[in-house]
Amino acid sequence: MQVKTLLKLSIAAAVVTIVMKTAAWWITDSVGLLSDAMESFVNLASALFGLAMVIIAQRPADDDHPFGHSKAEYFSSGFEGLLIAGAAAGIIWAAAHRFFNPQPLESLGWGLVLAALSSALNGVLAWRMMAASIEHRSIVLEADARHLYTDVWTSAGVVVGLIGVHLTGWLWLDPLLAIGVALNILREAAHLAWRSVEGLMDSALEPEVRVQIDRTLAQFAHSTIRFDHLVTRRAGQRRFLDVHMHMPAGWTLGRAAALRADVEQALMNDVPGLRASIQLLPSNVEARFDQSDDERAKAVS
Repeated sequence: MQVKTLLKLSIAAAVVTIVMKTAAWWITDSVGLLSDAMESFVNLASALFGLAMVIIAQRPADDDHPFGHSKAEYFSSGFEGLLIAGAAAGIIWAAAHRFFNPQPLESLGWGLVLAALSSALNGVLAWRMMAASIEHRSIVLEADARHLYTDVWTSAGVVVGLIGVHLTGWLWLDPLLAIGVALNILREAAHLAWRSVEGLMDSALEPEVRVQIDRTLAQFAHSTIRFDHLVTRRAGQRRFLDVHMHMPAGWTLGRAAALRADVEQALMNDVPGLRASIQLLPSNVEARFDQSDDERAKAVS
């Protein structure tokens, strides 16, 4: 299933759960269920923004963005983290007010049923989106899936807490539970924000992907051909590789270019979404990145 299709399903699921959880809060007057409903509004906003960023990320490269627009996905993760943090602040404010002014809860049965059904819906969708995020290497799907999983655990905690209120009559458990939900949401917000920053900082490719790149390059390396100065980075679903390929100085440009094309094709076949930039160098030439401008000038002269 495509990324955009899953995000559209997430939008639809968010609308359904908003209706169900708001009805549960309206029936019971539980601040815990209110906090659960507020998080579903964040789910909706996040899914809408994520869909917009995916559409932008899939735009082809242009003159102003020669490497494409794939980093747009990281803005979705950061935006979702900020929304979650805002929702958590609102939940804590509402819970603190109710903590000092406890109110009796009503019709818990229907409220718990609605909360459980909405939680089950989010759980199934989160499982499917997390699997797709691995398949498509999509930070947007991963962020949305993690948030939905948080929503599932939030709903489960609220249900258990309300059952506790019903059995014990301790009304203060309801706002205390809501504050616990908010703190858990803040933890997830921090994680999503960090993932966004990490992506925008041009992180290296995953270790298992680097191992596959090394394995592919090893197929072409021998006594007269070697690779060095390998650098990788990732941007959304795109992967980038810069590497130097050394070969005999006596080779013709055509022969060297043909081998480079074979290496590039092999890398693209073995590592989906990879864009490789291979610089050709004679075997007796070394690139020096640690020299100052004056040292490079002296070396040329």
